[in-house]
Amino acid sequence: MVKLASAREIRTYGPRLGRSRAEYINAGLYLFATVVLIGGFTATGFSWEPRSGLVLILLALVLITAVNVHDLVAHLAGIDYRLRLMEYDLQLGLVEFAVPVVQIAGSVVFFLGILFVFNQAETKLQYTGREKHALNMLLAGPLLWVIGSIHNSCQIYERADSHVQILQQCVHIPFLVGSLLFLVSAVLNSLDQSGSSHSGLKLLGSRWVWLGISGAICLFVGGLMNVVKVFNFVQITGIRLEKLRGGAQDRLLEEREGYLPLVVEEERIRKMEADQASNRAKPRTHITSKARAAEPVMGSSPTPYKDVLIGQS
Repeated sequence: MVKLASAREIRTYGPRLGRSRAEYINAGLYLFATVVLIGGFTATGFSWEPRSGLVLILLALVLITAVNVHDLVAHLAGIDYRLRLMEYDLQLGLVEFAVPVVQIAGSVVFFLGILFVFNQAETKLQYTGREKHALNMLLAGPLLWVIGSIHNSCQIYERADSHVQILQQCVHIPFLVGSLLFLVSAVLNSLDQSGSSHSGLKLLGSRWVWLGISGAICLFVGGLMNVVKVFNFVQITGIRLEKLRGGAQDRLLEEREGYLPLVVEEERIRKMEADQASNRAKPRTHITSKARAAEPVMGSSPTPYKDVLIGQS
């Protein structure tokens, strides 16, 4: 799971105090989920009742899914749930929307794989040939987590100071390492179970348990740093992270309030300056001597017709 820290303003799903409280609850809930996940893997490998460990893993996955759903709703609320605005904003679609969706899908697939193993252990069913599907689900879930972790590292900022970037990387890197450890554990477990006729808890080998504990610890570290990061982001008063401009939120403001966003206004001003420069560069037309002689001299009054007749006589 990746707790997404958006490069945009969190401004829509409630008043400021409510938003801050929701972010704190969300970060704390994910940290609690990682603790439950560590306990689940430990109980699965070393408890007298390993099925209790599977129950803890299922509970942790439900909590992780809930945190990702909150992230998805928060980012969609930033654009008033107008999905058509994604065509103007690549980061909104590929990062802020895709990352929670991929993480939710990975958590659901992982949950189904653990649920299948728990069901077989509970009912004590023999080998049915469907165990390969459970192993594939245990592999596909962490794979989706890895994809989401990589996507989450592709955020773009106008400007960000070193403190903010360090906080971001302290969250991204443990999540990515933890997801990779889960993926490696699933791959090794599938190799160990290939050609065997195991079912139930015997589908989960010792290497899956040990690497799962290591991956859960990495997620715990990332969740702990995420709490620190959320606290710092909520407390920031100055501009330490310059938000992206000219994207979906700017277009939403244009539709609501009828003013041009900053980037569009800058483009309009730049175009006007270019037009003025081109007008100044145009060559002036030269007036011929005959035309200049035919023009009346400024400041001199025309000669009356009576004076012309007297002069001719």
